[in-house]
Amino acid sequence: MATAAVNLSEWRVRPAGPSDLCGLKALAELTGGGFTNLPNDRAALAERIERSEASYAALLTEPQDENYLLVLEHAPTGRIGGTACLFSRVGVRWPFYSYKLTTLSMHSKELGRTFRTQVLHLVNDFEGASEVGGLFLHPDLRTGGLGRLLARSRYLFLALHRPRFGDRVLAELRGRMRPDGSAPFWDGLAGKFFGMGFQEADAFNAVQGNQFIADLMPKYPVYVAMLPDEAREALGQPHEQGQAAMRMLEAEGFAFHGYVDIFDGGPTLDTRLADIRTVREAVPARVTGIANGHGGAIRLVAGGQLKQFRCAALPLRMSDDGELLAGAEGPFQSGDEVLHAHF
Repeated sequence: MATAAVNLSEWRVRPAGPSDLCGLKALAELTGGGFTNLPNDRAALAERIERSEASYAALLTEPQDENYLLVLEHAPTGRIGGTACLFSRVGVRWPFYSYKLTTLSMHSKELGRTFRTQVLHLVNDFEGASEVGGLFLHPDLRTGGLGRLLARSRYLFLALHRPRFGDRVLAELRGRMRPDGSAPFWDGLAGKFFGMGFQEADAFNAVQGNQFIADLMPKYPVYVAMLPDEAREALGQPHEQGQAAMRMLEAEGFAFHGYVDIFDGGPTLDTRLADIRTVREAVPARVTGIANGHGGAIRLVAGGQLKQFRCAALPLRMSDDGELLAGAEGPFQSGDEVLHAHF
């Protein structure tokens, strides 16, 4: 079935609320598993919305343990077409585990040879960092710039709420999976210590947290050469549906520094918040009026604090004094303070 053309200006990103539960559940049914931040479990999703509501309402001067859930909404119909989230500080409720991929060099004087091998170390190096994650877009909407709008809205949320986030920001990408939903990396390593398949462990982690990892995961380094070929090949590689997301992250300045997910082996990318391209290039402005018709350049625009946050990609015009003229179809009104960046 052909994907219908989208009118980008009709979509906006906003905070999720209780009324979005059905829309989020419908999206969760399309993920195919391995998507911890969007579990296909109605009770777990309701708990996430409740926690997000509390995060938006909290009075804070520094990050604690907040989870800000966003949705992509079609303004004319109210359809929920995607979701994303931000975690203010990981490693608070339970340790944030990763595998760190390093190279070990060994030399034998007698043989006159030097051997280099990759080793995985179980670490929680990201404790205290913030995370952007949970990015999922309905398959019918993966054209026309909606993925870019949804992904980059998180960075303008960071820019508008700097005291609520850490200096370091990470993003986890789902790893490779087989058509049946199993994960080669899980089967080749962690699954041998847990007595359950990837889907079962992933669902348990999404609902109950990962203390069971600390209880059962081996603490000693793992030599990559001892893993099955399929598990080695999956190490640090994103899911085929995550290739575009990885490119967008890299365009924002995120980079892979050897950290991988302990479940599926997918890559974790990170950067400094101040170095994120959209954050660096965002320009503050005030909306001084509504433009008559279109014709302005498309800009990524965000404004509003916490539950009032809105982000959209809109045609904008600059007035003679450098202020913005927003299109009438957008979520911004005259007098609104906003940030805008290239789109």
